[in-house]
This record gives sequence, C-alpha cells and structure tokens, in this order.
Amino acid sequence: MNGDELRAAIEALASGDGDVRGREGRAVDRVVALLDEGELRVAEPRDGEWITNAWVKEAILLYFRRRDVDWIGDRERDPLVYYDKLPVKRNYKKLGVRCVPPGVARYGSFLGRGVILMPAFVNVGAYVGEETMIDTWATVGSCAQIGKSVHLSGGVGIGGVLEPPQAAPVIVEDGAFVGSRCIVVEGVRVEREAVLGAGVTLTASTPIVDVRGSEPVVSKGLVPSRAVVIPGTLPKHFPAGEYGTPCALIVGERSESTDRKTSLNAVLREYEVVV
Repeated sequence: MNGDELRAAIEALASGDGDVRGREGRAVDRVVALLDEGELRVAEPRDGEWITNAWVKEAILLYFRRRDVDWIGDRERDPLVYYDKLPVKRNYKKLGVRCVPPGVARYGSFLGRGVILMPAFVNVGAYVGEETMIDTWATVGSCAQIGKSVHLSGGVGIGGVLEPPQAAPVIVEDGAFVGSRCIVVEGVRVEREAVLGAGVTLTASTPIVDVRGSEPVVSKGLVPSRAVVIPGTLPKHFPAGEYGTPCALIVGERSESTDRKTSLNAVLREYEVVV
C-alpha cells in the first residue's frame, strides 16, 4: 500500500469498517513498522508549520486493540522481561543508536543515527532526531517529536498524547537544550536552539513571560527560537491571600553562533542558568 491507501485503510478501521483483528488490520501493522523505521511520523514540519497526522495516531490506538497482553521475553534468559502488548525496539544497531541498560524504547518509536539512550524511556509513536542525547531517567512520551542534536537532561519529562488523535504532540526542535527535571507537556512547542533551565515546567496554560524589554510580554504554548528560559512565579490573588503561581521567564537569547556548543556554554555562564 502507498501512503494514501494506508491512510484510507486506517480511517476505515477507525470508523468501525472492517475487523482490526483480521486481515484488514495488516495496514495497522504496516503503519507501526514505518514509524519504527522513521519512514512515517505522527507530526512533521511543513512550510514552517507542524502538521499532525491524526490517522497515524489512530493506527497506534488500533495497534493496541490488535494485540493481547502477554509475557514478552524469555523469563530464564532475557535481561528484560515484561507483561505488555507492545515489544521493545531491537533495531538499535541498524539505526546506529547506542542504548545503555536499562534504557527502553518501545517498538513503533524512532531513534535517529547517533542518538544515545541512557537508562530512560521512549514511548510508541515518538520520533527522536540524529545525535540527540536522552539522559538518565528522561521520558519521551508517546508521539512526542524531538529534533536533531537535542539534549534532554536527567529526569526530563516530555509529555505524550494519543487521544484525541488530532491533538498536537510536544515538539522540541533541533539544537534545543532541556535542563534537568524540566516538564514539557500538552503540545507545547520548544523552537530550535532554545535553552530551558533546570526545573522549568511548561503546560499549555503556563504563562511564558518575556522579561527582556521594559514591559513583560506574556504568551503560552511556544518557546521561541534560541530563547533562554528559567522558572519563575507570578502573583495571584486567592481567598486566602496572594501566592506565587508557576510561570516561565525568558531572560535572554542564545547567539546564532555556528558553534552550538560554544554558544550554549556562553549563554549558560552569562545568564547563570542552572541545568
């Protein structure tokens, strides 16, 4: 099947036309196999925007319906044995990926050449670009899109989303640096070469306050390219008094240096960003 035929088959199954456990369900298997090889993506850049392929997410949901929970792995010989519906990736060597035990990526996720997966977790439908570091105990949620040469520091939580199928996933673009224990969820987009200091939490409703000018500028859901972001608080009145509520502060900008590492080190020193 070509792409249009696969899409039509998945949309038919999602609408209840056909037996997902039968022959028609082979289209579902094909979609997940293409995700695993990086030949298909849940979301992709197009003309400066990110387009979500809802039918691909529908295929992932159908894949769960197509499979039963069972023991996966040999309980006497394999170091990783579990009770689930989905297998884990086994094509690390073919992809040119280094996986450090007990790092786990589920089948149906993609890791680009040169990726290092420390003891961390990558869920089905996620896409991770070349030369990206997924550091210890970081989590890349289902369908999240991580660019090339990104650094996800220890304990980072990148949120996942499968339902509703049309919902945009979290997107972290090329060259971004995400500091320790950051949380990025609910379809937030971190543009290329942005820097998130340790502990930044970004949800769809988190105020992102640009404090570089004479007046604050507030936005939500998008960290602009090369922005340097740290955790902050905003005062909010409650019946019991005034308290600080979480926000993210844009305090600076990373230079457009051709040497990304030099640019990153310089900005971390200049703005005293903890990572």
